[in-house]
Amino acid sequence: MSQFERSAAGGSAYEAPRRRKAPAPRKVPKKVPQKALKKARRTQAERTQETRARILDAAVEILRKKGYAHFRTADVAQEAGVSRGAQLHHFATKEKLIYATLEHVFHKVMETSQRRARALRRDEDALERVVADARDFFFSDSFFISLDIVMSITDTPFRKKVLAMVRGERLSAEKAWHDALTATGLSERVADDVLWLTLSLVRGLAIRMLWQDEPPRFDRLLALWRGIIQGHIEATERRA
Repeated sequence: MSQFERSAAGGSAYEAPRRRKAPAPRKVPKKVPQKALKKARRTQAERTQETRARILDAAVEILRKKGYAHFRTADVAQEAGVSRGAQLHHFATKEKLIYATLEHVFHKVMETSQRRARALRRDEDALERVVADARDFFFSDSFFISLDIVMSITDTPFRKKVLAMVRGERLSAEKAWHDALTATGLSERVADDVLWLTLSLVRGLAIRMLWQDEPPRFDRLLALWRGIIQGHIEATERRA
């Protein structure tokens, strides 16, 4: 008996076979544009750089407050608001942290000096700008922190490494001011002499500030120095 006959004879009703649902289409993952990937990578790099900068800025603050003799890396992590592990990830030893901190400070100073020197206009007093830039650095916490570190380091190889880095950053800044002075018409030799003497004078007054801080006197002496140098430059030009 066929299925239709069984149905007519009172058998079970015919049930049409159920139609299978078509499988859902597979979701193809969207292709992330290369620009988005690069942006994500930059963002991660920026976060890493921000953490590193926070640690270095915190190290500067601890050095300013406590000095090199009482400098502790644990204090830096706390000041920066990062875990000890995060700090050690970036700077595994105290020596590496100290070196990176000084490099961080001197590189920023160098970039500032270069920017100021390149922005100098021909109608501006170049010597006044040199003095102002030198005073900003040598009268700052950054200079005294670096002086404290260099004078306190007892490890000779590390001290030489630090001094080599400092020399490179400072000479780059001085080169920018030397070029600015020669652009005003000074000869290479006169520009070199003026720069050396001016920076040495400002640095000496900064050291004097440790036991005799008299800003009005410093202002008067630096103004006197600008007059002396201007007279020297005019006399040199007449002889030439």
